[in-house]
Amino acid sequence: MHLYRITESPEQESSDDLEPPAAASKEPPPADSGKQVIRVFDGDDALKRGLFRLVSISRATRNEEVVEAVLRSFFLPGDPQDFELKEVVALQRLHSDDILNRNGDHDNRSPDNETPDNGTPDNRTPPEGGLPRQRLAAEAPPPATPRSFVSVSVSKDSSAETVLSEVLRRLDRKEGVSSFSLVEVYLSSKQVQRQTLSPQDKILEKLQEIRKVSLRQANQTRLVALPSGKGGGRSAQQGVQVSLLIGGLDPLLSREAYERLIQEQLTSKSHLVSFSHFYSSQGAVALQVSCFSEAERVFMLARDTSVNEKNLSSVVIPEIMLNCLSPDVCPLLVFVNPRSGGLKGRDLLYGFRKLLNPHQVFDISNGGPLAGLHTFREVPRFRVLVCGGDGTIGWVLGVLEAVRHKLVCREPPIGIVPLGTGNDLARVLRWGSGYSGEDPPHILVSVDEAEEVLMDRWTILLDAQHFSEDAHSFLEPPKIVQMNNYFGLGIDAELSLDFHQAREDEPDKFTSRFHNKGVYVKVGLQKISCSRSLHKELKLQVDAQEVQLPNIEGLIFLNIPSWGSGADLWGSEVDSRYGKPRIDDGLLEVVGVTGVVHMGQVQSGLRSGIRIAQGNYIRLTVSKPIPVQVDGEPWIQPPGHIIISAAGPKV
Repeated sequence: MHLYRITESPEQESSDDLEPPAAASKEPPPADSGKQVIRVFDGDDALKRGLFRLVSISRATRNEEVVEAVLRSFFLPGDPQDFELKEVVALQRLHSDDILNRNGDHDNRSPDNETPDNGTPDNRTPPEGGLPRQRLAAEAPPPATPRSFVSVSVSKDSSAETVLSEVLRRLDRKEGVSSFSLVEVYLSSKQVQRQTLSPQDKILEKLQEIRKVSLRQANQTRLVALPSGKGGGRSAQQGVQVSLLIGGLDPLLSREAYERLIQEQLTSKSHLVSFSHFYSSQGAVALQVSCFSEAERVFMLARDTSVNEKNLSSVVIPEIMLNCLSPDVCPLLVFVNPRSGGLKGRDLLYGFRKLLNPHQVFDISNGGPLAGLHTFREVPRFRVLVCGGDGTIGWVLGVLEAVRHKLVCREPPIGIVPLGTGNDLARVLRWGSGYSGEDPPHILVSVDEAEEVLMDRWTILLDAQHFSEDAHSFLEPPKIVQMNNYFGLGIDAELSLDFHQAREDEPDKFTSRFHNKGVYVKVGLQKISCSRSLHKELKLQVDAQEVQLPNIEGLIFLNIPSWGSGADLWGSEVDSRYGKPRIDDGLLEVVGVTGVVHMGQVQSGLRSGIRIAQGNYIRLTVSKPIPVQVDGEPWIQPPGHIIISAAGPKV
């Protein structure tokens, strides 16, 4: 659950480093006690995230004594003369340097006999831009150098290279500067974080930047001279690299637009943050951050940011060590929709994380399928297991189609744990009609034993137009959707739309398949008296041939031989005019239903639908607004043209 001090759910967060101490929960002193409590933040980061410590002081306390009390509260060593408090307007968020680090500007300090309501301690910079001496630790054999550190004064011109040169000179080391790296080490209570500095990095700027973010972090930071190649498991040159996937941005923008958006919204530090991948079709970018604290800041800020009324998503991406994978390994990428199947989805998420490496099990509600596919982008062979309903599977297949060209393994086989209501695709592929609580180890055995089959996918182009006697005028831009199972128009889609709206109104009630099907039956009974002459509102072409429609209320295009929770709409009768349906034959089956009663008879196994055609290129002309649904996702489609054709390679 925890990646680099970052928890999956913000409300689960708990860190000794970040939370206010127990004193924060104490009642403020009585008004007549002569005492008052102030909130103190130790830098920009604490102020942005609202993390403070409460300091109780006497109203008559001099300013220097207040600073001393604050330093004690944060366990900060140092002379109070070297610090000052700055007043911060309540609830004001930092977007510039105007509030903190106004060194030498004493006009904004509170007078000695007053205390600000909110304050942040700040280091004063001594004259000439120097700093108090910073200890630099140097790793060396004990016989050669008994000293564990040397003190070096730095100025604004001091770089990592010049500091290293001075350290080596003082330690009487004969090696050249190129044999060592200067590493920034942050000793937090949770772990050690390292960042290798480049030779050109200005040390004074670096230290001031750390102090501005957090004085406590500055107090827990050391600069260490290490032989090149001793970076804590990585090469020293590579240093820390945290990968973040930021989603929820507007799709189909240019690279420059995405870079500008990230810079504006997250105020990312360009020297620490670089862009590794752009997924414009998904409105997502992958960032490489070379500093743990900056990665944490960007991660948390993204989760609290919205762009064009859409909330951004933020996911930490683990790194797969490809050189450690043997050639015959075929790892499993698991997507779980915890909102499917009541609480069963959440239980499966935890179960698979215990059995497998938790970094290969993704909560699809956090960042979508792209996070997992991006993580596995360079794995030469892998398989996918999707735990969810037909909509979740369609979501994974749609994103896979969009980013396939960026994957080394472009056609990973996909297995299913059916958590939805209908689960028609899972039925056809023999994964079952619904998840009944099998142990995750049993599911993994099934994945290992399953055989691979191919399945067609289809693209539906919906081109809404206004029809008049003299010309067509466009109502809205054409829309393209992908279809895996079936596409319905008329009464079938109308029932789906009513069910969908009922679930949107009261989502808490739709937590079991049994209840969902009961609501579906109730909606259907209400539609028995309704009728629409669909054959008068549609013109159908199959493989460029006009097809006359019978008197029907619903028209359905089938890619798989299961519809409406397992019903066989096409039927099993042998007919010389049509071939036997298969999921990989490149053909769609076109079937009609006469109404709700007919649909009920089909689902009871008493009848089948009305066979109309088979083909691989469908063109529909719709003269009135009509309910439509693709794989259970319904909406009202304006009049216009609808074209269905094969979509890319089979999956």
